[in-house]
Amino acid sequence: MKRSINIRLVGIAILAITATVLGITIIYYNLFEKQVRSDLSISAKLLKDTRYFESVNIDTDNIDLSTDLDELRVTWIDKDGTVLYDNDASADLLSNHNDRPEIRQAFDQGEGEAVRRSNTMNKDTFYYAVLLDNGTVLRVATDVQSLWSVFMSVTPIILLIILLIITICIVFSHLLTIQLLRPVEQMAANLENADYESPYRELDPLSEMLRKQHTDVLAAAKARQDFTANVSHELKTPLTAISGYAELLESGMVGQEQQNHFYQEIRKNADRLLALINDILRLSDLDRKDPELEFSEFDLYEAAKECMEALSVSGGQRDVTIELEGDSQIIRGNKDMIKELVENLGQNAIRYNNPGGKVKISVGVIDGQTSLTVKDNGIGIPASEQQRIFERFYRVDKSRSKATGGTGLGLAIVKHIVELHDAKIELDSAPGVGTTITVIF
Repeated sequence: MKRSINIRLVGIAILAITATVLGITIIYYNLFEKQVRSDLSISAKLLKDTRYFESVNIDTDNIDLSTDLDELRVTWIDKDGTVLYDNDASADLLSNHNDRPEIRQAFDQGEGEAVRRSNTMNKDTFYYAVLLDNGTVLRVATDVQSLWSVFMSVTPIILLIILLIITICIVFSHLLTIQLLRPVEQMAANLENADYESPYRELDPLSEMLRKQHTDVLAAAKARQDFTANVSHELKTPLTAISGYAELLESGMVGQEQQNHFYQEIRKNADRLLALINDILRLSDLDRKDPELEFSEFDLYEAAKECMEALSVSGGQRDVTIELEGDSQIIRGNKDMIKELVENLGQNAIRYNNPGGKVKISVGVIDGQTSLTVKDNGIGIPASEQQRIFERFYRVDKSRSKATGGTGLGLAIVKHIVELHDAKIELDSAPGVGTTITVIF
């Protein structure tokens, strides 16, 4: 990150220097051009005021301006465009100048100017012509370096300046990067400190987000650790029982009645072990949140009705009455998961009920939204325990849960299914009164 910031700062510096040099060069060259034009105009008018070229009968052989005006070319043109005099070349060798734009402009308007560029010589020639009182034209000219030539001449200096500034930028960008990143590093080191305040106000949202993510990661790690410990404990109990009963049977030291009892206990613990493994695998599947999960529209009441047969059998075994009420409600979801949700809630209501108790499953509408309610008049849940009942392996009454074959994962599966359907779950319970769990879609 530091290297990336340094490179960007140096790049910005190079771009700024280059743009500044180009801009200044162009601006000053334009000012220089204006100055050259102004100087040529003044020179031409001064020569005109000397009235040195007023007589067409003057002997041009006696005119010699080559030493007086080294950098200024003076040309005297007759009315027909014939060159009468030139201080840089023989007039006889020069062609007619009547086609030159500055000459034509001078004849027409009294004065004229032009610039002709030589790409081979990298020079620009500036011309200024003025009409004399005798009808002839006096033209002055000078050569100056072209813009490209000027720019190339200062290139070594520009490169030296760029190299110097890059060196300075590298040093300052390194120091600036350290200064900018120090608060971020300090913030990272204080993620667990809720009282830490970042020195930059702009970092507060990032700090809060990172702290929340850090807390979530720690919580997830602890939950995974607790889950592993709980799974080990839950698996160990039935396995220990099965191993103990099998060892007694193997020794041949038990009678026929005890053997039958041990066989029943082995089967019971094996069934509990199988149910536990199936619930763990099911939770693992739900944790993956398969993006290809198939959703469709179906009748929630009919789905609940299909679960009633299995629930009625379980209720009959524990002397608990199961009722279904409500009407047709169409929802969009995964029907198999919703049936699993109904069965888990129903089995939980039966398991934590009393003989002669009742469980009512209702399908209806609450505040305009489809709802599924499972209500029982069983043992109820203390207020202090209600926040934890959806945790994995958490049981309000551990002895009752194990005695009735509960794995402690049923409500955790219910919570996952509710989340996958973007629904919400509400709990209302009191000890000795019963429990009502409502799922709102």
